[in-house]
Order: sequence, then structure tokens, then C-alpha cells
Amino acid sequence: MVLCTLAATATRADVYWVTVAGLGGEPDYAQRFASEAAETARVLAAAGPTMHVRTLAGAQATRMQLAEALEQVQHEATPDDLLVLLLIGHGSYDGVTYKFNLPGPDISAAQLAQLCDAVPARRQLIVNTTSASGGSIPALQRSGRAVIAATKSGTEKNATVFSRYWIEALQDPAADLDKSDSISALEAFEYATRKTAEFYQSQKRLATEHAVFEDVGRGTPVREPAGAVMTSVPAAAAAGDAAATTDSEGRLLASLTLVRLGAGDANTTGPARRELLARKERLLQQIDALKYQKAAMADNAYQTQLKALLLDLARTQAALDQ
Repeated sequence: MVLCTLAATATRADVYWVTVAGLGGEPDYAQRFASEAAETARVLAAAGPTMHVRTLAGAQATRMQLAEALEQVQHEATPDDLLVLLLIGHGSYDGVTYKFNLPGPDISAAQLAQLCDAVPARRQLIVNTTSASGGSIPALQRSGRAVIAATKSGTEKNATVFSRYWIEALQDPAADLDKSDSISALEAFEYATRKTAEFYQSQKRLATEHAVFEDVGRGTPVREPAGAVMTSVPAAAAAGDAAATTDSEGRLLASLTLVRLGAGDANTTGPARRELLARKERLLQQIDALKYQKAAMADNAYQTQLKALLLDLARTQAALDQ
């Protein structure tokens, strides 16, 4: 897979990407969160020297390790660079304070904001895919920072699937709505939102998550851009002026280019890859449906079916990684 990452500046600024897979609580969730973090790292691995990726998962995903990772970025990044922080896992919200669940002490949204505020990168993106993530937005929002949450408020507390489709968006050419051979943060958001809705429809379940974003630094989270937002980089962003991209919802998000797809590479954009991605999605939905039926099944039947699906999923992922 040919991927290279471009920051939305004329100087080819670097991208500092920190992915954190938090506390799973149950083995199934722990495995899923770690797998999604590893898949994100694989997607970004071919991005070239301008991409700096740090991944924390399992026992390493502590508040101290997260703080150290962002402190390292603080010393390495410049004002022209882009910071991306991806949170995968469970969150909690007590009506006042959002916390990201980690092994050991949790970390609050206010503490996350303080760590990110210390990073000199003027353009920042925080993608919080956890349950109750909507409750984190008030503490995280600021000028020059786009915040995406998998839930519209802190009261949507069920486990989410948004993270799966956010990661898929970084690989699927179908997410490239403006056919620029690149995926912007807005395109990834729109792709993941659509796929999440389709997931609940396919499972015949009431949706328990509704993704939102906020990127003007002072507004109420929204589910879609305000009016027509160009998916290409505005001139102000190309000049490195983050503040100039925050005059309407979606403009800053559209200016943040996350990955560039290999133009004309059949292995990256062709029908074979699209079919593999579709197969992967079908398998993940079958696994979700099976887990939903677990309580009504004999344990040996459940384990046998789950093992077969996981093996098929592993083969499909291996083919995608080639």
C-alpha cells in the first residue's frame, strides 16, 4: 500500500500522530482496541519521514506514558506542524467531567487539553472515538484545533464503533470525495459517520452513537459542515494561518490532509482492494452479530464460529497489508 502524508502547508510540515488505545475492561474490548491502534500504525507506516507516529496500547497506555509522548512532541514539533491525537477505548462522563479510561489513573479532557496546549503546532486534531466522548469537547476546543467525538454528548455511554470506520477511511479510496488522491479529516469524518449509521441499520439496532465535530474553537458541536466547504486546502491554511481557517464549521477540518493515496496504483485504489475492504467490513459485522447472540448460544458453538470468523478476518487483513 502506497501512502504518503501531507500536512496542509506549503512547507511540507511534519505530522505528529499519537494513538492511544485505552483500558478495555473485557478481553474482547482490550483485543479490539489494541488491534485498531496497531492497524492505525500500519496504515501510517508508509507515510515517509514527515510522519512521526507514536502508539500506546495495553499496559503502556497509562496517563504517565501519554503525558510523556505528548511532551516529546512538544519538544520536537514546530508551529507549522500538525498534531493528531487519536483516542480509542472507553470514556466516562459524570455530567461535569469527561475522563478517558486508562490502566491506572484516568485522564480528564481538561488534562488532555493542557498537554496538547503545550505542543507548539498551531493546527491540531483530536479524534476522540470513545464512549461519552461528546462530553470532552468543551474542555478540548480552542482556536486552531478541530475536535471530533464519536458521540454527540457525554450521555451516549455505550461502546462505539466509530473508531473502526475512522481507521478504514484512511485506507478506502471511497472516502476521497473530491478525488484529490488524499483523505482530509472532514472526508474521514463524513465516511466514518456514514459507515457507523449503516452499521446500526444492518444490525437492526437503534444507534447509540452520533458523531459530531467542533473546529471553530468557540462553538457548539455539529454533525455536518456549515454550508459548502471546499475539501481542498484554503489559501490561508497553505500560508500556515490556522486562525483564518476557523470562520465556519468544517473549514479547518477540511484543510487537514491526513493521508495521500497512491495515485494510479491499482493495488491501492483498484477494485481488488475495494473488495477486500468490503469483505473485511462484512466479517466485522458478522463478528458483532455473533457477539450480540452469545448469551443465547452454547459456548462451544460460539467459540467455533468466532474462531472461523477471526481466521478469515486475519487472512483478509494480511491481503490488505500486502
